[in-house]
Amino acid sequence: MSTGAGATGDSLEERVREAERRLEEAATLAAEAEGRAAEEIKALEADLEREREEKEKALAAAEERLAEIEAQVETAEQRVEAAERRAATAEGTVADELARAREGAASWLQGQLDSLRREAEGR
Repeated sequence: MSTGAGATGDSLEERVREAERRLEEAATLAAEAEGRAAEEIKALEADLEREREEKEKALAAAEERLAEIEAQVETAEQRVEAAERRAATAEGTVADELARAREGAASWLQGQLDSLRREAEGR
């Protein structure tokens, strides 16, 4: 009976050792998986940080470009206002010149009429 008890004890010890080996193997695999997960998390965090930095740079560049465009718009508006003032002045000058030209033409025509009347009276 002692051989039977010894064989059962050996078998039980083997099963315990096998269970411990599998437990250690599972713990090793779990630790490796945890390490890979930690590395993946770090990589994802690094990617996220890079993307955030890229977006911040892009936003800063866009804000800078917007400021440049706004400055160009301001300059263009000032040029338009100056051109409008010059156009208004030119229109006034043209109107004055037209009025003088009309007056000159009217005076010339009046002189021609007077000259024709004198000639007609002299005949």
